[in-house]
Amino acid sequence: MAERSDRAPARWRRPFLHWLDGVELGWAVPLLIACFVAIWTLYLAIAYAGGGLHPDTLEAWTLGRHFAWGYHKHPPLMGWIAAGWTSVFPLSDWSLQSMAMANAGLALVFVDRIARQFVTGDKRILVLLLLMLTPAYQFHAQRFNANAVLLAVWPLATWCFLRAFETRAASWAVAAGCTTALAMVGKYYSIFLVASFAFAALAHPARRAYFTSASPWISVVVGLAALSPHIYWLATTGAPTFSYALAHANGNVLSSLGEARNFLLGLAAAMIVSALTWVFIAGTRLKQFPADFAAMRPGLRLLFYVAIGTIALPVLTSLVMGTDLPSLWALQGLFLFAVLVVCGARYPIERFYTVNLTVIVAGVALAAVLVAAPIHAVYRNDHGYEEGRNFYAQVASELTREWRELTGTPLSAVSGDDSLAFATAFYSPDHPYYARPFESEYGSGLQRKTTPDRGWAAACFRGQDHCGRWMEWASSKVEHVVRREFRVQANLWGLPGLARQVIVLMVPPRGSGPAHEGAADDFSASRRRPIRLRDQQ
Repeated sequence: MAERSDRAPARWRRPFLHWLDGVELGWAVPLLIACFVAIWTLYLAIAYAGGGLHPDTLEAWTLGRHFAWGYHKHPPLMGWIAAGWTSVFPLSDWSLQSMAMANAGLALVFVDRIARQFVTGDKRILVLLLLMLTPAYQFHAQRFNANAVLLAVWPLATWCFLRAFETRAASWAVAAGCTTALAMVGKYYSIFLVASFAFAALAHPARRAYFTSASPWISVVVGLAALSPHIYWLATTGAPTFSYALAHANGNVLSSLGEARNFLLGLAAAMIVSALTWVFIAGTRLKQFPADFAAMRPGLRLLFYVAIGTIALPVLTSLVMGTDLPSLWALQGLFLFAVLVVCGARYPIERFYTVNLTVIVAGVALAAVLVAAPIHAVYRNDHGYEEGRNFYAQVASELTREWRELTGTPLSAVSGDDSLAFATAFYSPDHPYYARPFESEYGSGLQRKTTPDRGWAAACFRGQDHCGRWMEWASSKVEHVVRREFRVQANLWGLPGLARQVIVLMVPPRGSGPAHEGAADDFSASRRRPIRLRDQQ
C-alpha cells in the first residue's frame, strides 16, 4: 500500500508531498516548527483562559527582574531568558506562553541541526514528528522553569559537542565549552549531560584522536571561564542553590530503588506513543536492527553513548546518594533516542508514512485546541488548581487597591504564599518586588528591598496553615500591621466558578502621609478579627 501510494498519491496528499520536497530547500522544517509553536500557543491561551500563568513561569520572570549570576533556588538562565523576552514583549499571559512555546520550537530547531548531520529529506521530518508526539514539547514546555529551559540548551550543547568531536576545530570546541556552561547555569542536573559527553568521548573508538587534539582542552578551559562568574557567586553567597539541590538527597536504598524504577517507567511512558508509531512504520524491517546497530556511523555511536549516559548516570547517582529522581528532569534528553532510531535505520521510509504521521500530529494538535482546551478551561473554572491560578489577577488587583487606599503609595514589595506573591508581582499594576517568605529559614530576615521605610504586603489563601503561621510570625516582628480578608471568585467567559478566601497582611511604610493616619489603630483590632471586604466578583 505504501509503495502504491507513493507511485500514485491521492490528491489530498499532494500538498504534503510538495511540502516534503521543501525540506532540503530550507523552508519545510521552519514551517513545521512555526505551525507547531503557533497552534500550541493557541492551546495554552484557550486552556488557561480562566487561570493565570503557572507559578514556575511567574517565578522565572520574578527572578529575572534583577540581573544576577545566581538565585537562591536556581541557577540564573531561566531568569535571564524571561527578562530578555519581557524587555521586548509585553507583560501578559499570551506573551509568556509564547515564550514557553518559542523555547520548545528552538529546541526542535537544534534537534534538526543534529539530525541533518546524518539524514536528509523526509527522515528529518520524521525525527521532529516523533518528538511532537511526546508530552515534552507542549505540556512540559508550558511550565517554563529550570527544567523546561533545558529543552533547547541540551540539543544545542549536544550538537556543538558532536561537531567538536568530529572536526576537532577550535571554533566548535569553543562553542561546546560555552553551551555546556550554558546548560549548567540552566540547571545543575546538566552535570549528567557534561559527564555523558566525557563518557561518550572515552568510549568512542576515535577517543585517541580527540584527546590528543586541542579540542577537548579548549572546551574545558572555555567552559570553566564561562562558568566562573557563577562559581564566584556561589563562593561569595554560601552556595544557596547547592543547599536547595541537596535537599533532594535524603532518601534511603529502598526509596532510591523506587525513584529509579519510576524514573525509567516515566521516560518509557513519555516515549510510548512515538515508539509504537515507529514500530508500525518500520514493520518487519525492525529485523534489521542488529545489522543497523553494528553499522552505525561514528557520529551516531557517539550520540548513543551520550544517550546511555544521560539515563544511567542519574540512576546510579540516585542509588548511591539517595536523591529524588523525577522523570520530568530528563525529558529534555528524549531527542537523543528519536535521532538514534530514525537516523540509525539504513532503509528508506516511504512518504506514505511520513504524510500519515504529519496528519496524525496535526489532528492531535487541532483536537487539543478545539476540544480539549475549552473542556480544560471550563473544568478548571469549576474545580480550580492546587496553586490557585484562577485567582491570581483578582488577588493582585484587590491587594493593590487595598494598599493604595491604606497608604496612598504604590505597593513596592509582596510576600506570603509563593504563588500569590509571584502573581501579585506580575499582575499588579505596581509590579512590586517579590520578598521571600519564611526568610527566617534562610537566616536573614525579610528581603533587602523590603524595608520598614517602604512597607510591604503579604497574601495567603485561607487554609494554608504554613503561610498563616508565617503571617503570625511576621506580625510579631513589626510595629504596625493591618490584616484583612476578602473573597475572590474565578470567572471564565462570564461564567462564575470556584471561590476562595484570601488573607492579606499589610505593613504600611513609615510616614506615608494622610492615607496612613490611623492605620496604627487598626493593628490591635485586625490582629483580633479580620476586616471583611465586599465580595470580589
